[in-house]
Amino acid sequence: MRVALTEDLASCHALRRRVFIEEQAVSEAEEIDGLDDVALHLLAVGPQPLGTARILIEGDTGKIGRVCVLAEARGQGIGQALMREAIAVLRARPGVMRAKLGAQIHALGFYQALGFQAYGPEYQDAGIAHRDMLLML
Repeated sequence: MRVALTEDLASCHALRRRVFIEEQAVSEAEEIDGLDDVALHLLAVGPQPLGTARILIEGDTGKIGRVCVLAEARGQGIGQALMREAIAVLRARPGVMRAKLGAQIHALGFYQALGFQAYGPEYQDAGIAHRDMLLML
């Protein structure tokens, strides 16, 4: 399995459609937010696309989002590999001091194990409970 920055938005969108729209019932209007053209995208391939993540850089902060792995590929470390690569990409960017994300509540432990700290109240995003998390780089 390989994780790298990609220009293959079609594969990223297909993965996000399967996980967020089909599996988690997120509306297409909420999933497709118009920010993909200004984002960096990661793709996990082994040999077919298995997972993706998106990075938006705003000043000194990188926002990691749209992290997903196909249901049949979960539990194999793909999500961790995507997150480690996203963090490495952000650490390599001059001036980026922190990574943030909005974590689904069930995934808080996953992100905490990678060094992220939850802050602020729980909130709803696309009908799913989330909390914001931060990692100082």
